Amino acid sequence: MSGTVQRRGLVDVGGVDHAAVARSSRSWGWWFVAEHRIRSMRSYVASWVAIGVGSPFLFLLGLGVGLGLLVDANQGAAGVDGVPYLTFLAPALAMATVMQTASQENTYGVFGGFKWFPMFFAMNGTPIGPAHIVIGFQVSVLVRVLLPLVAFVLVMVLFGIGSAAGAILLVPIGLLLGAAVGFAVMSWVATQTEDRGQLSFIERFVVVPLTLFSGTYFPLETLPWFLHWIGWISPLWHAAELGRAALYGAALAPGMALVHVGYLVLLAAATCLLSIRTFRRRLDR
Repeated sequence: MSGTVQRRGLVDVGGVDHAAVARSSRSWGWWFVAEHRIRSMRSYVASWVAIGVGSPFLFLLGLGVGLGLLVDANQGAAGVDGVPYLTFLAPALAMATVMQTASQENTYGVFGGFKWFPMFFAMNGTPIGPAHIVIGFQVSVLVRVLLPLVAFVLVMVLFGIGSAAGAILLVPIGLLLGAAVGFAVMSWVATQTEDRGQLSFIERFVVVPLTLFSGTYFPLETLPWFLHWIGWISPLWHAAELGRAALYGAALAPGMALVHVGYLVLLAAATCLLSIRTFRRRLDR
């Protein structure tokens, strides 16, 4: 056959070693998925950059400086948690933005990959498998999360909020939070076959309440005792506590630091496996 060459038992068509391509896909399929989504982000890169860079300035100036003046005036020299309100608020705001971004990307992005533009089924028809799709998709979400996270860090360094080294540590903490929230949302969205408005529930009844009741704007201890459990199960609270310890040295026992990190790692790992299981079930039908 013209254009077909037999070599080492493999058939190459048009000079392409398809067996090698298949092996590469099985090894690096997750990166191919991530690259596909990252390239697709170019269509809205201008708004992505504008929102990602502008939000930290607006949030920290509006809530941190504006509201912070009132809080600091009432709290006196002690401030909140022993620091000015802006310093207390900044790491939690950065983590809240990470949670919101990871949640949004994994809501309609995952649902659309099955329903509206079924690229997951097309990917599954290649040597790329469900695990590759799940992990690759989440890697692309972390890239999306990285811009606002780095912007928050730069604003903190520029404004002299906390220590510069501590601000940099917010990046790995935020990426861990993004993975935990992203896989958790993905594991549920992947089970949804029809959109009857329930996808918006994540933003309204999960993201917003967790932002309000996870010690973001005030210490968790100031809430009534019967609401503390919301913070304890919230990945945002665990990340915010780690962020405050990193940024300005908030009191955090080593055991509690391990609890915070362990909770986020466990949540990410468990929901990642659950997502892979759900993807495999839907894609192999």
